[in-house]
Amino acid sequence: MSDRFQFSVQATDGRARTGVISTPRGEIRTPAFMPVGTAATVKAMLPESVRATGADILLGNTYHLMLRPGAERIARLGGLHKFMNWPRPILTDSGGFQVMSLSSLRKLTEEGVTFSSHVDGSKHHLSPESSMQIQRLLGSDIVMAFDECPALPASEDEVAKSMRMSMRWAQRSRDAFGDRPGHALFGIMQGGVTRELREESAEALKSIGFEGYAIGGLAVGEGQEAMFGVLDYAPGCLPEDKPRYLMGVGKPDDIVGAVVRGVDMMDCVLPSRSGRTGQAWTRRGQVNVKNARHADDPRPLDEECSCPACTGYSRAYLHHVFRAGEMISGMLLTWHNLHYFQELMAGLRDAIARGALTSFVTEFEAMRAQGDIDPL
Repeated sequence: MSDRFQFSVQATDGRARTGVISTPRGEIRTPAFMPVGTAATVKAMLPESVRATGADILLGNTYHLMLRPGAERIARLGGLHKFMNWPRPILTDSGGFQVMSLSSLRKLTEEGVTFSSHVDGSKHHLSPESSMQIQRLLGSDIVMAFDECPALPASEDEVAKSMRMSMRWAQRSRDAFGDRPGHALFGIMQGGVTRELREESAEALKSIGFEGYAIGGLAVGEGQEAMFGVLDYAPGCLPEDKPRYLMGVGKPDDIVGAVVRGVDMMDCVLPSRSGRTGQAWTRRGQVNVKNARHADDPRPLDEECSCPACTGYSRAYLHHVFRAGEMISGMLLTWHNLHYFQELMAGLRDAIARGALTSFVTEFEAMRAQGDIDPL
């Protein structure tokens, strides 16, 4: 363990990198997938179970935690790590995305955003300074700068105006973050799908200086082709010696495509949300356990998977407990999905280290193209 935040690239294969982020609370192997613990919990999972899947770091949501149970209360109770029984690294987002997406009543100014809570309608204000203070109270290891996430579709002028305000907010976030040894502040690149705006944003962030850099404003409905179009150049606009974090991604093929293009970190609610709705992600693609074809199937979801859902239970059982509304359904499927996502990340890290990423991606795509096993 390091007493400060450090990042080292250990191997490359094309634009893909594998390395280690060192923090006082432990190492994060990259490329890394961060399970989302929205309200201080990864839904349907114990923290030790999340760790058992291979996760090195979790993501917490500033917006949700500030509303309930409150950042001050979490601080009084020893900080977010102790509160949720996760002693390893935690990244917290700034709250900006949730304010824009969840709050129906909000007022945006240069100062920040005033909004109504989706929980009880109470009024709140978030600014770069207050976001930094809330994340300090939570005690997260990686803090995200406060930015605006414009609703898409939007005109290029609207995206440009929003991006430039986010860059001013990035400077205010940096100033408010202060000197916090062992903690890191990440700036967030914005600019929609316009290369010139993305490049302008990257230059602004680099002039401020951050411990890591995120690519924001993607995976918001623009489609994979447009996202990959941005990722073909965006990571290369950011410093090579700092981690690159693609926010809110994603599906397995999104993850692989992002890693190939030089991304080091990702997060998404997909594994846990899918698990709760009866969907499993496997090396052969998606499986909907709710479908009647599984009702008499004694086979596991994936015979090569070593997670508890696959080693102890049949498709027939998983179909039954989902249809019966039993809690164990979401628990088993979430564990399986998180296990698969972390297994995918481990495979990517190993392939990059061996210089075998191209063959790994070819095999990954070939397996998915086969689709699920035939019904009995």
